[in-house]
Amino acid sequence: MVDFNFNINSIFPQEVCLVRNDLIPAGYQGEASHVSLRHQVATVLDVMGEASARAQGLKNAITSGSKMLNVENQTAYILVDKFGNNGMGSVVGLLKVGRKKLFLLDEVGKPNEMVPQCVLDFYVVENRQRSGCGKRLFEFMLRGEGVDPRYLAIDRPSPKLVSF
Repeated sequence: MVDFNFNINSIFPQEVCLVRNDLIPAGYQGEASHVSLRHQVATVLDVMGEASARAQGLKNAITSGSKMLNVENQTAYILVDKFGNNGMGSVVGLLKVGRKKLFLLDEVGKPNEMVPQCVLDFYVVENRQRSGCGKRLFEFMLRGEGVDPRYLAIDRPSPKLVSF
């Protein structure tokens, strides 16, 4: 679990919350100013994006607060343990989806340009992997996006994602 020095439970009201480019979690009704809230959400995205990059052996993070601010067609789903960090909540996982230009090969190997819905980043903290957290996060995303997993593209999946 990833702990922060601010109250995660006050930012993310449900176990799984979605965040779009405004950096305001869906369902948020707190008292914090939106400037402060956006900064805290960006911090969560930065930390989780860096952890994801380390786990995948990437030089640069795929997900960050600043990157989310600059795109319109991406959604990050954040999984929270409401009881972590002495009741302030801990972040357990991140799943980012959105449309991305990809070149897919057809039956004869000819590349075709497409812009499918993609899994862009998927990370569950190491000590919570293989405990159902990733499945819960992924199923929530499927319901939220209204998509069948057969139609999701994954650009350069990591070995862990392939085994998932």
